[in-house]
Amino acid sequence: MNNTEITSDDQYIVQIANESHYDLAETICEEMAESAKARGTGIAKRSPDYLREKMREGKAIIALTTTGKWVGFCYVETWEHGKFVANSGLIVNPDFRKSGIATRIKQKAFELSRKKYPDAKIIGLTTSLAVMKINSDLGYEPTTFSELPADDSFWKGCSSCVNYDILTRTNRKHCLCTGMLFDPVEAKKKEEAGKEDDNWDFLKEMPLYERWMRFKQRILLRREERRKKKLATTRELVEL
Repeated sequence: MNNTEITSDDQYIVQIANESHYDLAETICEEMAESAKARGTGIAKRSPDYLREKMREGKAIIALTTTGKWVGFCYVETWEHGKFVANSGLIVNPDFRKSGIATRIKQKAFELSRKKYPDAKIIGLTTSLAVMKINSDLGYEPTTFSELPADDSFWKGCSSCVNYDILTRTNRKHCLCTGMLFDPVEAKKKEEAGKEDDNWDFLKEMPLYERWMRFKQRILLRREERRKKKLATTRELVEL
């Protein structure tokens, strides 16, 4: 994977951030806060020093114009010793929104996560249909909150959201966000089978919300099947 990737129209440079981008950290943090305020939701508050740390570690993606103006940003976080990875803090400069650059940044962050943590499950929490679509195209599927990290530090990132009380009242089982997950093991199985889903061509044409509901129903059915198999096995052992 190259550290620098230029989009097809040569307007933006999407690359792994480094120390040369330190001076942009404060501006990016300010835009993260303004964007959250405009949406009426909260995000995990990060300091400029935290973003600089991600840049130094090679765990951030930044998009720039060819003249050096910042366009967008995203960083990689890990939990439970690298078992889970998230591409967090996606933000696009208001001057460049609806340009498709968010997709390029997420794609690059996804590639970086897969390279650094090939065995990790890549997760996300979002209320944005646009982000859901991007994640869906990358291979994420909706998941229950129980499949996300149990680490308190992961959920602490939700504490600044206006909907945090919903999360706490349901003991982290439900909220307005949709949980999303890319499982490399499941992705490998699909690759070996030569297809993502029996009805994938059909599902791609469906409205995004309806597609998510189909996905969720499928996941619940699979879990119920596993539960029944486990129960049947337990009964067999008891009978022995």
